[in-house]
Amino acid sequence: MRRFSIVVAMVLAMALCASAAMADKLQEIKARGVLVCGVKDAVVPFGYIDEDSKQLVGMDIDICKYIAEKIGVKAEFKPVTSATRIPMIVQGSIDLAAATMTHKIARDDTIDFSITYFMDGQKLLVKKGSAIKSVADLKGHKVGTAKGSTSEQNITNVQPDCRVLSFEGYPQAFLALKQGKVKAVTTDSTILLGLKNSDPNPENWEIVGEFISPEPYGLGLPENESNFRDAVNVALMEMWKSGDYQKMYNKWFGKDTNYYLPLTWNMELWP
Repeated sequence: MRRFSIVVAMVLAMALCASAAMADKLQEIKARGVLVCGVKDAVVPFGYIDEDSKQLVGMDIDICKYIAEKIGVKAEFKPVTSATRIPMIVQGSIDLAAATMTHKIARDDTIDFSITYFMDGQKLLVKKGSAIKSVADLKGHKVGTAKGSTSEQNITNVQPDCRVLSFEGYPQAFLALKQGKVKAVTTDSTILLGLKNSDPNPENWEIVGEFISPEPYGLGLPENESNFRDAVNVALMEMWKSGDYQKMYNKWFGKDTNYYLPLTWNMELWP
């Protein structure tokens, strides 16, 4: 009888292990009732703390809430930086990263991505009247950006004769520009626009140069979780088809905002 009980216990344990192995990230999120999203909390207007409400707001925050609602769960947020967002996905401390992350082939070795949900390009932010007008002018000068960003690599590739100083985030890089420690800050133009127009004296700064590189943003997702990735992509496409994306975009980048950027691209849509 005892041997039978042991066998039964082993069979049940194996069944539980098999069930756990079969359970995917989407099922896990639905069972938990919460979608844990990694977002930036100091990048206007994608993810930042609103001074008046003291709440976390931004384009990426709204995108996450929309996806969570489509999945049928609540959205929960954890702050990430350019350096920590991928490790946090891999470790499982967040389910996805909506954090101004460019989809690069090299990153596909570690994580998966959604379809492109935002399109931008890298430029330079400098002091008004600066002699720096393009990447060519950065020769022999220091330029600031964020650790772990594509901007960090791109600027070195296009101007190997500059010195790149990498900071924890873009606000710190902008502070270095104000203090004269760097001649320019480089990252995606919308992030630079957020830095410039969030300053008490935005007229003191200007965004210059041609696009250094295209920056298609994707949501960072766990590797090999196709059901979850499909659910996220379907939610993004529904957002675009319904017009909700355009409304959300205009809320943060429309003509009535401080961060006006015309919507000139179309999201990939599956039939």
